[in-house]
Amino acid sequence: MMPSGAPLTLAQIVQRLEAVCAGEVRGNGELPIHQVASLQNARPGEIAFLANPKYKKHLHGTRASAVILHPGMASALPLAVSGEPALAAILTPKPYVYYARVAALLNPAARRAAGVHPSAVVESAVPPSCHIGPGVWIGPGVVLGEDVEILAHARIGANVVIGARSVVHPGVSIYHGCRIGRRAILHSGVVIGADGFGFAPDFDREQGEWVKIPQIGRVVIGDDVEIGANTSIDRGALEDTIIGDGVKLDNQIQIAHNCVIGGHTVIAGCVGIAGSARIGHHCAIGGAAMILGHLEIAPHTEISPGSMVMKSIPQGGEKYTALYPLERHADWLRNATQLRRLEALAQRVRALERQGVKK
Repeated sequence: MMPSGAPLTLAQIVQRLEAVCAGEVRGNGELPIHQVASLQNARPGEIAFLANPKYKKHLHGTRASAVILHPGMASALPLAVSGEPALAAILTPKPYVYYARVAALLNPAARRAAGVHPSAVVESAVPPSCHIGPGVWIGPGVVLGEDVEILAHARIGANVVIGARSVVHPGVSIYHGCRIGRRAILHSGVVIGADGFGFAPDFDREQGEWVKIPQIGRVVIGDDVEIGANTSIDRGALEDTIIGDGVKLDNQIQIAHNCVIGGHTVIAGCVGIAGSARIGHHCAIGGAAMILGHLEIAPHTEISPGSMVMKSIPQGGEKYTALYPLERHADWLRNATQLRRLEALAQRVRALERQGVKK
């Protein structure tokens, strides 16, 4: 792992993060730290973290200069001959979150130089603080906030609004009229605002066609949203498709027209969400899950990877799984055969129950 910038001492790390995350130094607070690493692979000058108790065995073999862990696990720190901890630590109630903040502190995102590349085609006013990369096209009526970065060959359609300090990576396409909030991150290949899949069937027996329905809504994205590579979010057919503040989307996700994704929901890769589904705030949806259209999922719901969600979930705060466990094909065939017999079995049970009532 490459070293980050200038190292920070443990005491400096705690001081800089105290406003957002509580931490307490245990041991030498003047130890310099230049990077984060895992317990198994850390080297001197690096800080590791321990969030899962099952990995505490690695504390005794780590070469890290310090570790981030919960106060309740401080007793697991290896001891020197003197009886004092042999490994410096930052104790915090949220070690994984603290690690994330330390990693960001030691690896700040580089800001690109402001200015417009000569090869860019820009049809709107651009604030002097923005970075516009090579081959970018910005259409008419676009409004950019301060410090926006639009990287090579991105396409920004007419009347798009992008909030301050957002980063649009190479090859992103944002269609006309869409709105992106502040501090958004759109990774390469993202498509915002393409037409939703709307077609009306006009058939008379074997003759006819599918009639395209104009998609006249927008995509409206809140603040602090991150969208992974090659994810597509369709514009609304009538109303807008809405992505709330703080939503985090992985790679290769499809969000269809008129969907609403509540704030601070996270969605893993390859999820498909059909049109007009409404996902509550603070939900977590596992990879490759499929959510049918016009469903509502309550806030604080967790969906397991690979699940097929075929009905609304009105009560939040629970984890749902809608998949069949992996098994040998021969076992699957045997179980599937039994499933096909369930209806006949149910009919027999009902008949026996009726006989019991008559007696």
